[in-house]
Amino acid sequence: MRYFKKLTRLLCLVISCVLISGCGAYFSQPLDTQNARIGETTDATYTLRNLPPPIAPAVVGVYRFEDQTGQFKQTENGSTFSNAVTQGGTTILIKALEDSNWFTIIERENLDNLLNERNIISATRKDYSQQTNTQQPPLPSLLYAGVIIEGGIVSYDTNVLTGGVGARYFGAGGSSKYRQDRVTVYLRAVLTQTGQVMKTVYVSKSIYSQAVDASLFRYVNFKRLLEAETGFTRNEPAQLAVTEAIEKAVEALIVEGIDVGLWYPKGGQNVADQMQQNYRSEKEVAERTDVYQRELLDRRSKWRIDAGGGATYANNDLPNPYYEYSLLAGVKYNFTPFLGLYGQGSGYRIKNTGTLNRQFASTDLNLEFTVLPYEKFTPMIYAGPGLNYGDGFNVIDFKAQAGLSFEYLVSPSIGIKVYGDYNVVFSDEMDRIVSGVRDDQYYKFGAGINVYLGKSQAKENSPSYLKRQQKKELKRVNELQLKNDMVIDSLSRKQTNSNNQL
Repeated sequence: MRYFKKLTRLLCLVISCVLISGCGAYFSQPLDTQNARIGETTDATYTLRNLPPPIAPAVVGVYRFEDQTGQFKQTENGSTFSNAVTQGGTTILIKALEDSNWFTIIERENLDNLLNERNIISATRKDYSQQTNTQQPPLPSLLYAGVIIEGGIVSYDTNVLTGGVGARYFGAGGSSKYRQDRVTVYLRAVLTQTGQVMKTVYVSKSIYSQAVDASLFRYVNFKRLLEAETGFTRNEPAQLAVTEAIEKAVEALIVEGIDVGLWYPKGGQNVADQMQQNYRSEKEVAERTDVYQRELLDRRSKWRIDAGGGATYANNDLPNPYYEYSLLAGVKYNFTPFLGLYGQGSGYRIKNTGTLNRQFASTDLNLEFTVLPYEKFTPMIYAGPGLNYGDGFNVIDFKAQAGLSFEYLVSPSIGIKVYGDYNVVFSDEMDRIVSGVRDDQYYKFGAGINVYLGKSQAKENSPSYLKRQQKKELKRVNELQLKNDMVIDSLSRKQTNSNNQL
């Protein structure tokens, strides 16, 4: 019974972890039929609706905006004849253009239907005129488009990124899996008078799927088997992802169209400049972000100073090596984001219990390779020559070292690190005993802090830096305005004095 209680607690713990990790999806399981509802909106929808209004809506036509991937939906057993991407791209694009309030959309996808219906109306009016001997007014002319919106869904990439985590112990465990797909749309504006392609934009949207499960399979007693499992799967609808990508492309096309004079906002140049500035800032971030949503910022400045402390462990000719302290300080210059020259000075002690406890110092010159320079967390590999000092700098020996460190940036200027390196001194007299042919060696490991000096992309794009720059710019504008006011006031006084003298 006691064993059964322990297993029950374990089961509850595993299930609780799973449910907490995805409680929103887990507790929203449908238990009955659901009524029809108005379609969902995306963040891009609200952005489109809140754009500044134009001086006048531009008349545009959309003939076709369709799936150009030709891709079929993937299943566990291969693929089906169902398309992976919605075939209603034209309808989604027209809705996005309408939500922006920047366009007057005319029907072009089913133009034959429209012309047939107009012919029916004309024939009916003609018959009615003949029967009643009255003159019916002609149908108004169709609007023509000054700009045609073209493009399509050009790619749908599945399994761009997959992964997961799981654990199982004595029949109890759980796992979590995820998958990232990607859809890309292109949009272009064509001037109908000349056929010139004025602007082309493209937008990509990631589509995430997640599965979480937990299970328990245990014999709790003789001929008593306990089996339980739970979990959920959450898939982002591809149609919503396509909708958001199209809406984002429409927003980009509106701003890009302002540059080439296709349309213009009602608020004048100030509103146009603000829209373009926001768009350029977003575009700069997008251009340095890779397909896996990692922002490729050069996060580390050219210069770095660091300090740290830890322990050493001897590997010499004496028995009973033990841990002793070590302290270090260094400076580094980065030639590139990946490679830099690192100079370091350290003081440390080597200890063998009962036989040796000796103080040393060293200076090292390493070539350091940063494995992931655009990430906050990165390994760093370093190696190089150095000098080892003993007996108060009276004994100097050459040495070599190689090591590995791990750094995490807590801010654009500060990083914390842990390190470990292997040091070979080209002498067998560190322990005051010459034995064999192998030189004395020692290990050094610890933790420290890195301080980056100077500019970097991460610093220049941090919220605090941008806020300071805005304050400086506002102060400069205020000072300039004050000077202008003083000049105007001075000129006004001179003019008043001249008028008084006259």
